Amino acid sequence: MGEFLEERFPHDINYGSGFRDIGAARTVNTFGGDEFRSLDHPFVRCALDVEFSRQKEEVIGRIIDLNRRANGTFRGFRVYNYNDFSTNAYTKSPTAFDQPMQLISTGVYQMVRWYGNPADAKCARRIIRKPAAGTTLVGVGGQVLPAAQWSVDTTTGIVTLAANKSRSITGITKASQAVLTVGTNTFLVGESVAISGVAGMVEINGLRALITAKPTSTTIQVAINSALFSDYLNSGTVQTHPIAGEAETSGCIFDIPMRFDADLSGTFIGPGVLGTSVGIREILNP
Repeated sequence: MGEFLEERFPHDINYGSGFRDIGAARTVNTFGGDEFRSLDHPFVRCALDVEFSRQKEEVIGRIIDLNRRANGTFRGFRVYNYNDFSTNAYTKSPTAFDQPMQLISTGVYQMVRWYGNPADAKCARRIIRKPAAGTTLVGVGGQVLPAAQWSVDTTTGIVTLAANKSRSITGITKASQAVLTVGTNTFLVGESVAISGVAGMVEINGLRALITAKPTSTTIQVAINSALFSDYLNSGTVQTHPIAGEAETSGCIFDIPMRFDADLSGTFIGPGVLGTSVGIREILNP
């Protein structure tokens, strides 16, 4: 596995360039006319054939220089694919609910772009390892998770939730915005919390909402209308991390990690004009 250059391949490419999706399916045809197919892995792999014609100095400075710094096919780089750069329908603005994330460990997730049903083990997918800075959104339980409660590594696509805050509930009011008695706590206004394990006011279990106020040092107010809920009896937990049954999702604009797939060559096509035809291929484990 080679090193990686965290920079984007020049994407003002010429018309005439092409792209390919490389699958990992194997097909065997028997003498009797049957066809058998197997799948080595479910990951989509992109390949681009790039035509780039510019003044000689520009080609040297942007393509040849990158190729040499990458040691030819050794180091990878980011590529913006005009056909597939968003977690939302290929090219639309991303949302926090575009794609389910894969759990790595408690509070740590890998961003993934699924091309079908994520519940299907053979569903085509792309591990998002190079989200564009400032574009990631995260959702938990169908609500946007405030940015202060998570972070993303734009070189790996790994999302890490802030440390879990959790308190036992000893009281809940019936009001347009419920007030929870939770004892001395470190919750902050604007944080997203989920509620579970409540006896009596069972309608509140599984709900997630933002903290809108801290009326006292031992209470928090949440954006849940509990006015028509049953009376609170006892028990319950409020926490920032996901609870059972909550979906963890994300969305972003992403680059594809790629590398040159062969030695670079070019042609002088006019006075001072140099053209290159270069192939680049997606790296599955950059």
